Amino acid sequence: MSTYTQILYHIVFATKDRQPALSDSRRDDLFRYTSGIIKNKNNRPVWINGVRDHVHILLSLHPTIPLARLVKDIKVASSVWIKENRVFPNFVAWQEGYGAFTYSLREEPELIAYVKQQEEHHRKTTFLEEYRQLLRDAGIKFDERYFP
Repeated sequence: MSTYTQILYHIVFATKDRQPALSDSRRDDLFRYTSGIIKNKNNRPVWINGVRDHVHILLSLHPTIPLARLVKDIKVASSVWIKENRVFPNFVAWQEGYGAFTYSLREEPELIAYVKQQEEHHRKTTFLEEYRQLLRDAGIKFDERYFP
């Protein structure tokens, strides 16, 4: 018997101290590079987008890949790439931690639309407001001390 899974994740993480370091001009390069990391780790990237201070990644996780290891690999490799290629001069690092939320494959089109609309979405909502809402929607209890 074979193994069949469908593990759709929405992953969100920010720049260190949520500094607006991800300039518009090279953000798409970062997203393409990140997509390559995901593919090279035997996962399926669905959509990647973000704004100046954070990134959203939709991906289908291969069942043999631990989520924490994949996120670490994405953050480490993209940090090295950013710094070696001087892609974002004001980029220091990614924040510690991340949010990861699971969804049904039926929700994929709605999630893609949400991630695609990040620029427009953040004209009205801050990252912290958005992140709190993602946590609430997922039923995750969180400590306000981590939301200065």
